[in-house]
Amino acid sequence: MPKIPRNITGKYLCKFLKNYSYEISRQTGSHIRLSKFSSDFVHHITIPNHNPIKVGTLNKILTDIADKLKIEKDELINKL
Repeated sequence: MPKIPRNITGKYLCKFLKNYSYEISRQTGSHIRLSKFSSDFVHHITIPNHNPIKVGTLNKILTDIADKLKIEKDELINKL
């Protein structure tokens, strides 16, 4: 399993998730809400707009996205 990057910012993660059809739906303070609308489900994820995102937070976000999209978390980490 590859290591989770330590230098990922909130803005970069939002741009990266656009590749997986996530769109910014709103922003409150320093937290950005992304949404993915599919015929099977609607998925919302909140990304902290921090520089950098803490490793534990990033791990939870990537795990949640991988579970929802039914892909491996390693694949997401390698593409980051």
